[in-house]
Amino acid sequence: MRIPGIPLGRLRGRSPAEFQDRIRQAVGSFAERSGFGPLLGLTTLSLSRILAPGQPEDPDALLRHARARSRPRLIPGIDRAEATAATLQVCCPEAAADVLSRADRISSGRFDLMGYRDLSFGSPIDWQLDPLLHLRAPLAHWSRVPYLDASVVGDHKVVWELNRHQWMITLGQAYALTGDERWARNIVRHMEEWLDANPAKLGINWASSLEVSFRAISWLCSLRFLRPSPSLTPALYARLLQSLHVHGRHLETYLSTYFSPNTHLTGEALGLFYLGTMLPELRAAPRWQRHGLSILQEQLPVQVHPDGVYFEQATQYHRYTTEFYLHLVLLAEANDVPLAPHVRPTLERLFGHLLYMSRPDGTIPLFGDDDGGRLMQLDARTPDDVRALLAAGAVMFGRDAFAFGARGDLAGMVWLVGAEGLQRFQELLPIPPAELARGFADGGYYVSRSSWAPDADWFAFDCGPHGSMNAGHAHADALAIELVVAGRPMFVDAGTYTYPGPERNGFRSTAAHNTVTIDEQSSSVPASAPFRWESIANVQTDAWHTSSLGAFVAGSHDGYAALSAPARHSRAILHLAGDYWIVRDRIESKGTHDVAMRFHCARGLDARVTSDTTPDSAMVDIVDRARNGKLLQMAIFGRQGEARVEDGWVSPQYGARERSKVVSWHQHGIGAQQVVTFLLPSHSIGEAQVQELSDVRGATAFFVPSRGRQDLLLLGEGGPVSAEGVETDAEWLWLRRDSAGRVVRYVAVNASYARSGDDTLWTGGTRLAWRVSAQSEPEHISTMGTGAS
Repeated sequence: MRIPGIPLGRLRGRSPAEFQDRIRQAVGSFAERSGFGPLLGLTTLSLSRILAPGQPEDPDALLRHARARSRPRLIPGIDRAEATAATLQVCCPEAAADVLSRADRISSGRFDLMGYRDLSFGSPIDWQLDPLLHLRAPLAHWSRVPYLDASVVGDHKVVWELNRHQWMITLGQAYALTGDERWARNIVRHMEEWLDANPAKLGINWASSLEVSFRAISWLCSLRFLRPSPSLTPALYARLLQSLHVHGRHLETYLSTYFSPNTHLTGEALGLFYLGTMLPELRAAPRWQRHGLSILQEQLPVQVHPDGVYFEQATQYHRYTTEFYLHLVLLAEANDVPLAPHVRPTLERLFGHLLYMSRPDGTIPLFGDDDGGRLMQLDARTPDDVRALLAAGAVMFGRDAFAFGARGDLAGMVWLVGAEGLQRFQELLPIPPAELARGFADGGYYVSRSSWAPDADWFAFDCGPHGSMNAGHAHADALAIELVVAGRPMFVDAGTYTYPGPERNGFRSTAAHNTVTIDEQSSSVPASAPFRWESIANVQTDAWHTSSLGAFVAGSHDGYAALSAPARHSRAILHLAGDYWIVRDRIESKGTHDVAMRFHCARGLDARVTSDTTPDSAMVDIVDRARNGKLLQMAIFGRQGEARVEDGWVSPQYGARERSKVVSWHQHGIGAQQVVTFLLPSHSIGEAQVQELSDVRGATAFFVPSRGRQDLLLLGEGGPVSAEGVETDAEWLWLRRDSAGRVVRYVAVNASYARSGDDTLWTGGTRLAWRVSAQSEPEHISTMGTGAS
């Protein structure tokens, strides 16, 4: 007998509870394959056997009752679909027109799924087909479908995305907006065709419990849109109830409790909660509601760190989790289902992390895996756009800062919270947070920006653990950064592109991220399986400090300790808000190594190495391809190295990839090595010719002259340093002099003293000090730490 999700030989060391659960699931799938499924209630049963006591068994009476009742209630925007549609046409007419346009494409048989565009699955739809590889999954029992074998089924993600039926909600929105019965007929036709082509428990569309859950949620929402439609017949309604019963039984029997206790488990539990709440006519509904709610409440503190970061270190799965629990709270509160006290505060922290991680355009970086999906497709935005989600969070928690994060994008929010929610949103004041920088110590993400304006500079630093459990959705991105200049994404994570394809390991390797490789190895080494790793780097945050001047962050990892000559990579970044960034990469080793640093340019950018380069430095311009205007200047300083501009790939969404430029610096050395990179936005620094000073003992020193001022940077090694009239023992000392030569700002890191001429900048044993202006007292911190200051 096959144990789902694990070979028999690997059961050693598993807990008795896991062993019992897997045996129970194996018995269930064996019973289904052997024809005994009805005896366990796992496959199609008669209507009379699944209905709760007192429910009419006549399909006509069942449908009349469902149409007449006012409770249970769906999430507000869909529960009051007609009122929501009328509101949308007034507040967001462009979004309403977009719904109709997308519905037209769906009706013509053309689907945009994840990053794929204009897919056709035939007419009638072939629900088992991967139209990209032209492979059709076998209509075998779900436990016998090798859905991870691309040579047999193609990309299962593409097939499953179609069968989530989230596009039916788009058709339902079109029906609510127009009252045109053709949209309702389209939904009904596709439901009937799907039921005909997907017998209970047969085929790839039953092989993942998460997919069963998402489809059930889509059907429940579609039924609400269809409630006034004559196209929804009693016969179809009864048939759907029978199938939804099978969906519910499948979910509670084959939960991913030990197979994938992450968003798979919480997404499945949400499906149970939806089914149990919205189908009181079914006998099993109370059990499903209790079970789903119990799992969701138990898993929330497990899967979300105290700082609000999702535990798999993948920003898109963080967004997924935020959606799951937003729906849980909306649905529970609409139906007076009490929630545990920790649910709302934890959800608010999930939203808080999204707010700070969102770039000035309202999108989030793609740290970790991006599977291209979402819980519910309510607007045309790509999944990395979190503005509508933040707007819904603003309504739920009454938070002005979340309202600001929405940046006026309301259409998706209205379908979530309805017309009343829009009114509550409009009563808020969209005020940005007071903090420009925020550290998330548990998750290891650090974010700093110049302002909250749309044209702000922004950066994020990934300095957290590799991931949880088997780190299946992590990437080898230790100490990677993302950068935005003047509101324009500049350096980005390369993304995911595919799960089953041969490109999988390339996109999750260290070379696909804005960080350092040693000897062209990954800091964490991917295994051949798409969600496994051979080795995992241990990452630690070494410093995080903020001031009105900017932010300083540092981290290190041991991902190269297994090399024949062990090495350790550390990276420190100083963000001078409104000015520029300085990145210091150090390699500690006694051996000989090739060191490479890479920056992956966002779409639409070119990179040009300028001619005035030496073996120890390079200047690179990042240029907007459309406008041929320079956005950023890079000044790179190493030893015996070379700057290159190479072709690479960026995947903005699962299934899509585009050519992009990669700026890299390669150097070869023995023992300790260092690379210092200045990232100088054109809008703030102009044309700055960064110069490295020579003959500075015990440190590396640089001049950054620009616009009537001169900046000096000293990077020490822990001993006394003297250069250009400055004396210090700082690890970092950055200072700015005005045209008269007076020090007007400075930052000292790991310093007990700093003097410039006769002016004592700082003394007294403090390890980090900032000075914002000549008139201000230094802001200082007595210890190095990882919490925001």
